[in-house]
Amino acid sequence: MQPCYIKRVALVGPESCGKSYLAEKLAAHFKTVFVEEYGRTYCEKFGMQLKDLDFAHIAGGQLYREDEMAQQANRILFCDTDLIVTQIWSEIYFRGSCQPWIMWADHMRRYDLYLLLAPDIPWKNDGLREYKHRREWMFERLRQELESRGLRHVIIRGGFEERTQGAIEAAGQLLK
Repeated sequence: MQPCYIKRVALVGPESCGKSYLAEKLAAHFKTVFVEEYGRTYCEKFGMQLKDLDFAHIAGGQLYREDEMAQQANRILFCDTDLIVTQIWSEIYFRGSCQPWIMWADHMRRYDLYLLLAPDIPWKNDGLREYKHRREWMFERLRQELESRGLRHVIIRGGFEERTQGAIEAAGQLLK
C-alpha cells in the first residue's frame, strides 16, 4: 500500500502515560508497525541538557522515522508521539518558546486521529523522566492545542487494559 493511503494515528500525552506501551500493543493488534519516539532515542544517546538545536534534531528525526515506517505499514501507522508534543516540550524547556519551523512542520503534518493519553496511571521514573509535577499541565496543554486546531482526537483513560481496549476501538473506527 502506498504511504499516502496509510492512516496515521499519533499517540500524545505527558510523560509516563503509556504511549510507548500502547503504540506497540496497537501495532501488534492491527498487524502493522509503529514509530518509536525519536526524542527518547536522542536523549538516551546525548543526554537531557537540551538546547534549541537538539529540538530541531529531534523533530527532524521523528518526521524521518514516520515516513520511513509508513513504507512498511499495513493500512495504519501508530506514532509514539508527534511534533505537537515536541513543540510543548520545547515550551517547557525554553519558557514558552519553540522554533518556528517546528511549529510550521507540526501544523503541516497530518494525522487521521490523535489518541490523547490522560496522566491517570502512576508516574514511573525511567531515568529520563523528570516532570512528574507537569503531567496534568501538559495533558491540558495538549488538549487545548488539539481542540484549537480542530484535530480529531479521543481521550484515553484508565488502566492499561482499559486504555488498550479504548485505543483499539478508536483506531478500529478509523479503519471502517
